[in-house]
Amino acid sequence: MAVSNYTKSFEVDRSPIEVYNAINNVRDWWSEEIEGNTNQLNSEWNYHYQDVHKCKMKITSLDPGKKVVWLVLDNYFSFTQDKNEWKGNELIFEITEKGNKTQLKFTQTGLTPQYECYDICQNAWDTYIQKSLSSLITTGKGQPNGKDKPRTETEKELGNSNFTTTMFVNETPKEVYNAIMNVRGWWQGEITGNTEKINEEFSYKMEDVHYSKQQIVELIPDKKVVWMVTDSKLNFIDKKNEWNGTKISFEISEINNKTQLRFTHYGLVPQIECYDGCSKGWEALIQQSLFSLITTGKGMKVF
Repeated sequence: MAVSNYTKSFEVDRSPIEVYNAINNVRDWWSEEIEGNTNQLNSEWNYHYQDVHKCKMKITSLDPGKKVVWLVLDNYFSFTQDKNEWKGNELIFEITEKGNKTQLKFTQTGLTPQYECYDICQNAWDTYIQKSLSSLITTGKGQPNGKDKPRTETEKELGNSNFTTTMFVNETPKEVYNAIMNVRGWWQGEITGNTEKINEEFSYKMEDVHYSKQQIVELIPDKKVVWMVTDSKLNFIDKKNEWNGTKISFEISEINNKTQLRFTHYGLVPQIECYDGCSKGWEALIQQSLFSLITTGKGMKVF
C-alpha cells in the first residue's frame, strides 16, 4: 500500500523560474521570522512560530526552474506527544510545465495521516502553499506570518509579549472546559473558594512562596475562562504584588477534529521580575498537569 504523504498542487500563468524564485523567497510566503539563508544549497535555516512550532531545515537540492528540497533536521511541536514528529521528513517542491502553465507540486514525505499533527499541519500547509505561496507567485505579494503583520486575530494575541502557551488534544471542548474549571485537579497547592461560578473569587497558596486571589470575570462554556488577579503576594521577588490586575485566560477552539487550548497570562511580560520563574511554572502546570487532567482524568505534580 502506498504511503499517503501530504501533497498539494496548483497551476499558475508564470514561468518555472518565477515559481522557483518565489519558493526560495521563504520569508515572503511562510514566515517573516525565518533565520538563515534560504536559497543556497546545503545551507541551514530556522523557522519558529511562537511556542507552537520550531524547526531547522537544510536545503538538500536546488535545481533552478525544476525542484527544491528541504530536509527537516530538527523539529519541536508544543501540541503533540512526539514533539519532533517532522524530524527526518523531506519537503519537496517539484516544478513542471503543463502546456502554457506551470505546475507546482508540494510534498512532505513522512507527513501521513498516522502523524498526530497531520490534520493541523495539513490545514497550515493548505494555507501557506495554496494561498500564500500562490499569491506570491501570481501577484508578487504573499501572506506570511510575522509579529509586525499578523495574519489573524489569533496571531495578534500570540505575537505580543504576554506569556502564552498552546496545546492540542483529542478530547472535546466540553471536556477541556470542565478540566480547566476543576482547578484543584491541576493547579497544585491550596485552593480556597468557588472556582466555577462567574464573579466568585478563589485563592491559591503554595506554602509561603506564592499567594494570589482570582475573580472569575468571564465564563463561556466550552469556549473561554478568564480570571482577574485581585490580590497577590510573591515572596521570591521584591515587588510582591506583581500579579495584581493581571488576567489569566483560557481560550478553547476546535481545529481539524482536535481541540486547541490557548492559555495566556496577560500582564506576565518579560519586563517584570517574576517572568522567568512564573512562565516556567505556568508552562509546567498547563502542558503537564492540566494536559494530564484533560487526557487521563488525573493531574500531575510538577513541583
